Amino acid sequence: MENILVVEDEKRVADLLKAGLEEAGYNVIVAYDGAMGLRLFQSASFDLVISDIVLPKLDGFELCRGIRSINKNVPVLMLTALGSTDDKLDGFDSGADDYMVKPFDFRELHARIRVLMRRATHKEERCDRLAYADIVIDLNRHNVSRDGVDIRLTPKEFNLLVFMVENAEKVISRIDIAEKVWNTHFDTGTNFIDVYINYLRKKIDRDFGVKLIHTKPGVGFILTRKP
Repeated sequence: MENILVVEDEKRVADLLKAGLEEAGYNVIVAYDGAMGLRLFQSASFDLVISDIVLPKLDGFELCRGIRSINKNVPVLMLTALGSTDDKLDGFDSGADDYMVKPFDFRELHARIRVLMRRATHKEERCDRLAYADIVIDLNRHNVSRDGVDIRLTPKEFNLLVFMVENAEKVISRIDIAEKVWNTHFDTGTNFIDVYINYLRKKIDRDFGVKLIHTKPGVGFILTRKP
């Protein structure tokens, strides 16, 4: 039975989540503020964390960064009433794997939980090193280098680069990236995927002669040595 940590200060929402997840077969522990959530995460083993963003004592972004300092791979799903592109970017930058806006459909939440847990299992099973051209990725340490130069990436930039390297020489659409990296449906009204591609370009390509990340207008993006 998988263990899920729910961090939610609204007792009614926390109780609904606990009841629904336990009915779905999960073991659920609830924390009502961010500091308590971090203490529980430090003291027990969890397969997934669901956290609100607006929390007493320690907000969801700080909590997520604290979790990531302990465990880089456990899936973190954020639930919040905030829904702007900037809010999503902040959540992903803090290390979140997925993001749902309240109110949400429990069936969709459960589907996303299953996908996140499968992805976490896949991470544990795959090799610990990826490489393309002069890019080297250490999946265990979350280190990236290009031509021997260390490159610091945020958790979401790291996951995006891993996905691009795993699909090198293939055109990947925004829908592909949304579903495989963000585990969400692509909202054509937001540009957060393009924002992250630009972030990654600046770190991976800007200081190197050969550009590897290319845009295919109207189609998507490709990691390739050839433009």
